Amino acid sequence: MRFIRRLRETNKDYLKWAARLGALLAAVILASFGILLAAAKLAGPMDIPAAKPAVFYDDRQQPIGKWQGKSSQWISIDTMSSPIKMATLAVEDRRFFQHHGFDFRRIAGSAMVDLRSFSKAEGASTITMQYAKNLFLTNNRTWQRKAEEMFYTLRLEMNESKKDILEGYLNTIYYGEGAYGIEAAAKTYFNKNASDLTLAEASMLAGIPNAPSLYSPFLHYNQAKMRQKTVLEAMVESGFLTKKQAETVYSAPVRLVRGREKTAEEAPYFQDAVRQELTRLHFSQKELASGGLKVYTTLNPNAQQAAEYWVRKTLPANSGLETALIALDPKTGGVAAMIGGRDYQKSPYNRAISAERAPGSTFKPFLYYAALQNGFTPATLLKSMPTVFTFDNGKATYAPNNFGGYYANGPITMAQALALSDNIFAVKTHLAIGMGEMIQAARLAGITSPLEAVPSLALGSEPVSVLEMARGYATFANEGARINPQFITKVTDGQGRVLYEWHPEKKQVLNKQASFVLSQMMTGIFDSRLNGYTKVTGGTVANMLTHTLAAKTGSTPTDSWMTGFSPDLVSAVWVGYDKGETINTYPDGSYAKEIWSHFMESALDGTPKNLFTPPEGVIRVSIDPKSGLLASAQCPGRPTYFVKGTEPILHCSASQGHPDTKAKQPLRERSFLYRLFHWW
Repeated sequence: MRFIRRLRETNKDYLKWAARLGALLAAVILASFGILLAAAKLAGPMDIPAAKPAVFYDDRQQPIGKWQGKSSQWISIDTMSSPIKMATLAVEDRRFFQHHGFDFRRIAGSAMVDLRSFSKAEGASTITMQYAKNLFLTNNRTWQRKAEEMFYTLRLEMNESKKDILEGYLNTIYYGEGAYGIEAAAKTYFNKNASDLTLAEASMLAGIPNAPSLYSPFLHYNQAKMRQKTVLEAMVESGFLTKKQAETVYSAPVRLVRGREKTAEEAPYFQDAVRQELTRLHFSQKELASGGLKVYTTLNPNAQQAAEYWVRKTLPANSGLETALIALDPKTGGVAAMIGGRDYQKSPYNRAISAERAPGSTFKPFLYYAALQNGFTPATLLKSMPTVFTFDNGKATYAPNNFGGYYANGPITMAQALALSDNIFAVKTHLAIGMGEMIQAARLAGITSPLEAVPSLALGSEPVSVLEMARGYATFANEGARINPQFITKVTDGQGRVLYEWHPEKKQVLNKQASFVLSQMMTGIFDSRLNGYTKVTGGTVANMLTHTLAAKTGSTPTDSWMTGFSPDLVSAVWVGYDKGETINTYPDGSYAKEIWSHFMESALDGTPKNLFTPPEGVIRVSIDPKSGLLASAQCPGRPTYFVKGTEPILHCSASQGHPDTKAKQPLRERSFLYRLFHWW
């Protein structure tokens, strides 16, 4: 009995301490609330910030567009349909007109539910609290943010009418799909104004803000309908609808009509790429739609205008052909111009980034770089003639054809093979050095798409994106230094504080000397001195060019490409059909060349005509294009670059096109590859 009495006395003491502690906590809470109340009263009315979407600027700091532009569509509450106001009040805050910013009855009920479930499942935020958070706060869950939320909530309630608070809330809440505010939401999901929303439409929209990614009817229609049912039940409980009316509304069809965006005035595909990059950099939808950010980009307006002009001027109006173009600075990776299609309004699909197509012979430079690293030189000779190749340990064969059925039926140099786009030479080289060597070179240069070690890879059979090709060629233009393509240089907030800043990075991944030698081989596609059994592939546009440029053409039955560079600018152009229709050799196959050539000349206007400077370890000699030997009085030559020590030492004999046996110089031993493949 004594033990029980002591236990009872101890419990009484604990209860007294608990009561005192509870009273103390209550006093602290009341005092804190009183301080907040006084501070809110003294602070007076707030300057409600208008929603300011992020503004995009080009590289000259001139504005080119905004983040979607949906969030700025503020409308009066009097013009909003009654159903959206009733549905929002019912599901978000049915006692909105009875409380003063904090619904203590709801807070207590929410706390009890959370205690029973040992979780934080119930929310108790009022419309005023949510509006305060939308205007002034982030989503960070800290005690400081909660205190600020209470402070701003009190200020709103003290200085704004309930009508104004509800209007502000409905104009700033996020409804998914980039839509901030009920007007933007109505246009996004139903292509109508908020004043025209029906009860069925309004009840569906009112349910989205709770979890926009989950309840978007475009993405998850069934979940959106379930949420609509919850909203309608809340409207019944609030007295806005009868149960029968709610059932009728729920069963009524809701016709979704995706609203059509106005086309961006400048570089719309580029702006879409900027939006994707901003999301990747983890800027929130709220920051971008209403935070007044300034986004500075790499877009060069002159280059962009030139790209748009030559695409429009070159492609026939009713041909159905599509195109993509990327231009970037190889020294930094900054994208100067982008075209993702002929008409953004008809198709916002960005073919420059999202599409992958077989690049054809534009992929050969990766092969020939690998060859330069494996014993080949621009003067290496291999025979070009119809050939059936055996691979996979003799289990498979491959018989490529040259375009038009033209073959040298004899030896040609690697410089000629690239300029003439000889497929036999390419596949022989690919198999000779090992198919993995080309893949490794492409990977190092910046190609990330899947590549299969098959003979046809030498001819560009594996699909890649236009952006990848531009990046890969930029590595050659950079003498082997790889960059990362970039669209954004800096992001600042409304006060000018830097939130993100780009610092270009380069990584030396390829041999500097071999990269330069390759680039000079690639200038040969415009040089008629390399003509052999057929014309050089860039011959038809050579007269358009005044600058020295390195490039490669490419074609497949469905694709036409031209990719190339100067040391200051890289561009890649693709032309073809979206559905893989066969292109006509003429004129469809020439459009990519024309667009590329005119664009490069326009973009490089006013710059030096030849910016290529050989690095140390590279030598230039005059070579007879046919024999690959040093030019002589009998054999006119073409200036050709070699990695020092790999240049020919024998002179051409005009009578036979073979080494001059009377030449008074030591005979350098030919490489094993040369002796092995000279006859092949």
